[in-house]
Amino acid sequence: MTWRKSWAAAWPDVRWCSDACRRRKIRPVDTDLESAILALLEQRSAQASICPSEAAKEVGGEQWRDLMEPARAAARRLVVTGTVEICQGSQVVDASTAKGPIRVRRSQARR
Repeated sequence: MTWRKSWAAAWPDVRWCSDACRRRKIRPVDTDLESAILALLEQRSAQASICPSEAAKEVGGEQWRDLMEPARAAARRLVVTGTVEICQGSQVVDASTAKGPIRVRRSQARR
């Protein structure tokens, strides 16, 4: 979701970027991606991170590229729950505004 100036005062409360996004709802593949992210992190050390593409490959097989944006969205939903953090390099970044390659790791607060 991209930040909009008109949302500045209520940014923490914004849940949907558009009516189309609001209508889409969470599908079974979305929950499968969330589960795959958590399972992959569970298999790694506490400090390790994963790329959302790993979860997309786990769920989508040969069509994993089609699941890249849904995988990033699944990671953003897990950020909201406080389960994971999204990083670029070693810095935690805002999940809703991160551009470019990201990594997902367990939340520092939960360790």
